[in-house]
Amino acid sequence: MRPRLVVLRLPSLPPPEEETVVSTPLTIYRPGLVVGRDAQVLHRAATPEFSGWLEHTRPAGGCARPVRLTGTISAVDRNTGRILSEQHTDELPDRTLYTACGNRRESACPDCAWVYQGDAYQVVCRGLTGGKGIPASVGRHPVLFATFTAPSFGPVHHRHVPRHTCRNRQRCDCRPAPCRARSNAGTCPHGQPAACFARHDVDDPRLGQPLCLDCYGHAHQVVWNHFSGELWRRTKQAIDRHLAARCRQRGIPKVGIVTASGKVRWVPPVRVSHGKVAEMQRRAAVHFHVLLRLDGVDPDDPDALVPPPAGITIDDLEDAIHAAVRQITVTTPAHPDRPQGWLIAWGEQVDVRRINTADGELTDGKVAAYLAKYATKATEATGHQSTRLTPATIDDYADPEGDHLARLIDACWHLGRPTGTDAASGAATAGGRQGSLDTRPNAYAGLRRWAHMLGFGGHFLTKARRYSVTFGLLRDTRATYRRAEDDDPTDTVTVGALTYAGSGWLTEGDALLANTAAAQRRQARRIGREELAHEAWLVGAAA
Repeated sequence: MRPRLVVLRLPSLPPPEEETVVSTPLTIYRPGLVVGRDAQVLHRAATPEFSGWLEHTRPAGGCARPVRLTGTISAVDRNTGRILSEQHTDELPDRTLYTACGNRRESACPDCAWVYQGDAYQVVCRGLTGGKGIPASVGRHPVLFATFTAPSFGPVHHRHVPRHTCRNRQRCDCRPAPCRARSNAGTCPHGQPAACFARHDVDDPRLGQPLCLDCYGHAHQVVWNHFSGELWRRTKQAIDRHLAARCRQRGIPKVGIVTASGKVRWVPPVRVSHGKVAEMQRRAAVHFHVLLRLDGVDPDDPDALVPPPAGITIDDLEDAIHAAVRQITVTTPAHPDRPQGWLIAWGEQVDVRRINTADGELTDGKVAAYLAKYATKATEATGHQSTRLTPATIDDYADPEGDHLARLIDACWHLGRPTGTDAASGAATAGGRQGSLDTRPNAYAGLRRWAHMLGFGGHFLTKARRYSVTFGLLRDTRATYRRAEDDDPTDTVTVGALTYAGSGWLTEGDALLANTAAAQRRQARRIGREELAHEAWLVGAAA
């Protein structure tokens, strides 16, 4: 029986800079004989234990960099806690236990990202239509799909189509307008043309690049990326306050909720639940795609998802969004390079759209698929991909006189340097909500930690607690299904005391075999689902 880990203890972890990918193009099977990938495949497939090895690697099948663990695996009685059996990984194929890396980035591991994207779709879609523990009534709650963009930090090359004639915007082949057609623009202070008459194609490498690198505000942009999460938090609070004010104006009373201590807390009768995805634009500035859903408050069950009061409509939610975008800004703490701090505000392009309208352009499924797609991406759109940067590797990417990305990374590293800034430097002038920023020991230190993300340190998919199901629930459900599929006894728990041994397949041949088997299983399941759906359609058509 293939072991399923329910509890996993890792007594030791690899150092951050330890090489984790173990994949060799050549493997020596016996002295004097060096073979390549094809020979590795034949050697593995010819062993008597090949079928058992395939089954053993199935939990990590398809993963580009599986994690290898060593240690002891024990079967424990759930009721008594008695150890029924014990097995060391030395007795398993390859003397190790394989588990998928679970990386959400499609560029790092396509298979694990495919699983994550499916979970992200469920998280977003369940908040729109219900299911998996979310009541179907949420499908009748007012919902808006808003896009919050970053402001301009300098002119960049862009592609603008004034009038679309294509049927599919994802494969748009419409003729764009000139990039920046300015007949009297002249040149910038650094002698660069301030106009561009090119009609850029979709894959033009100049898209997102500044017209003048020296005029562009690279420092301001990385600071904006770093503090954009705080800007969103305050914007969400402003939306809630605006709706609460509308309720007071229309005479909709507050709702009393009994707390755990027995006291009554009066709260507004409406709240906004959101699901948010961050997308890195080509110019390397983050913008947010957000689903905002209006919910009511049930005094008897504060966690219940109920419709908003009748006096609050989707028009009020839209007004609240636009009002918050106009009003909310963040002034960052003082920095030695800029004592007055930077102003963090939203850009002029704030798009608010309604879902499931008559034109059918935006539906629940389309929006959920759109957001799930961006949940598996990071900085790929900018052309930059790297792991966390260190003093030993920063010189490979940062250059104050380099291209756009090199200057952004250099700005992160320079602004995030130790400056001796402490709580006293900003606390003297701190007040109100701004004080939470100014009292940090060094509000810019995270720029170095997130230099490989161009300053953005937030998660690419976040949601309100009440919006939908959680990733943890989806993973637990999948694990329960797999245990039932494998006929694992329900009264037994598999406990592992394991340590990290490395990452990656032992050989390229092993990677080819395991990933091919996983792809075949996935294809078989997809075909099976299509057949079941077709049969259900036939039954419905016949009825």
